[in-house]
Amino acid sequence: MGLAVSGWPLARAVSQLGHLGTVSGTALAVVLARRLQLGDSDGNLRRAMKLFPVPDVAERAIRDFFVPGGKLPTAPFKLTAMPTLRPRPALVELTVLANFVEVFLAKEGHDGLVGINYLEKIQLPTLPSIFGAMLANVDYVLMGAGIPRAIPGVLDNLARGEPAQLRIEVEGALPGEEHLSAFDPRNFCRGIVPPVKRPQFLGIVASATLAMTLAKKSSGRVDGFIVEGPTAGGHNAPPRGAPQLTVAGEPLYGSRDVPDLEKIRALGLPFWLAGSYGRPGKLAEALRLGAAGIQVGTPFAFCEESGIRPDLKRQAITLSRLGQARVFTDPVASPTGFPFKVAQMAQTLSESALYQDRRRICDLGYLRHPYRRSDGTIGYRCPSEPLEHFVRKGGAAEQTVGRKCVCNGLPATVGFGQIRKQASTELPLVTAGDDLTYVARFLQPGRDSYSAADVLSQLLAEPEIGAA
Repeated sequence: MGLAVSGWPLARAVSQLGHLGTVSGTALAVVLARRLQLGDSDGNLRRAMKLFPVPDVAERAIRDFFVPGGKLPTAPFKLTAMPTLRPRPALVELTVLANFVEVFLAKEGHDGLVGINYLEKIQLPTLPSIFGAMLANVDYVLMGAGIPRAIPGVLDNLARGEPAQLRIEVEGALPGEEHLSAFDPRNFCRGIVPPVKRPQFLGIVASATLAMTLAKKSSGRVDGFIVEGPTAGGHNAPPRGAPQLTVAGEPLYGSRDVPDLEKIRALGLPFWLAGSYGRPGKLAEALRLGAAGIQVGTPFAFCEESGIRPDLKRQAITLSRLGQARVFTDPVASPTGFPFKVAQMAQTLSESALYQDRRRICDLGYLRHPYRRSDGTIGYRCPSEPLEHFVRKGGAAEQTVGRKCVCNGLPATVGFGQIRKQASTELPLVTAGDDLTYVARFLQPGRDSYSAADVLSQLLAEPEIGAA
């Protein structure tokens, strides 16, 4: 659910109600830094930071980013360093700390289960991110947007307090060249690593082929799967076969893209179904198909506990009420190259004129692609950065067409938009699944908002006899 949409308040609410609450692990270093600059008015962040097992790391983060009372509304956010193969120590520290804080607060005060979701396409911060979550006793790690075969072994190593490595995809790398990201928990913890458990690992897959690959060829134990269809929000797996677009310009999915659940069941591992399962009766349907349950995103994304700005929630719910909610599966918006769901909403980057008016800038860098320069060194480029920069780095101009800055659009969606010149603010980029059309049905009579409990109440209700 994007960045900080499924933050610790939402994950905690779901977990307290007896289900797996999952926090987004995307760019949490940015999230923590900006929350601190907004003043941490309730003190929750600093309270969690005081319990971090490496105190000087937390103290440095407070010194670098905390603004008592919050920064001025017209002041820009102080930037964090951009992820690289050899990241600055301050960024590594902030990444571990931020993941710890998010999971700690989600788990605080109850004994429910909490997971964290990462993207294989965002490889550079993965190792310190996972270790930070494990320091807070995270129960599950979920990962998609790629083939995360190395992650189970990473979990094994970190659970033993041992160094972990992750092979990083570098565009243009020569045969035999290997580029590795590395993290040593002993060095980070000054020699004494606190005991941490190995969380369960769930791979997010769109096909039986990928599920079988993860089950049989991963570096360690895979504990189950999220089987996600193309109507889910965020990034979608591209259609199989030659790319084709609908008349509306969306990727065309067909029968080859329907996962073979019989083959997935044969693997003997639990799986959960995702993608338009956020409606009454869909849980019963999933159970009949052999699933252990369902993963639901979009209904929770617009509930009271989610991180999305209140004005955007109101707009989405109003559009749903009026039957005007629409989600466009954009084949080119995301720099990852994966199709990306974009909710069509006013005053967001879904509006073509506003997208065209935005000056391109790359100052967060989570979706930059490492590439090999002619001299063998590693550079970083993103098709959403300024055109001249991307081309100068060897990128093709046509790869930049239609690309949106996901790294800046997602923080703006949750109220962390960067302030630019003339006090303008980065515009939101709202992602949602096709079930956005349905969210108003979670409203109780006389209400204009709904809670996570309202969503669960409907999803867990027994379907009416004869209901579809």
